[in-house]
Amino acid sequence: MLDTALWISLALIVAALAMNVVRLARGPDIPDRLLALDTMYVNSIALIVLLGLWLNTKVYFEAAILIAMLGFVSTMAICRYLLRGDIIE
Repeated sequence: MLDTALWISLALIVAALAMNVVRLARGPDIPDRLLALDTMYVNSIALIVLLGLWLNTKVYFEAAILIAMLGFVSTMAICRYLLRGDIIE
């Protein structure tokens, strides 16, 4: 049962990543592209967690936490740059 749920969730997350790539390529303006990139890293975190569940190892969960922290900081830096033109005041 868990194996079936993992395959279904893997397929849905890969489909979400494909839709994010389309939005990233065709986004009408920069905020839309930024939002697509932000959603892509959240989906990649989900893929890493699923891989950790499938292989039953803890290393992938630590990698997912690290990617989440880096993604948050990078999103904040890009938003600050778009709003103010400078990252550090």
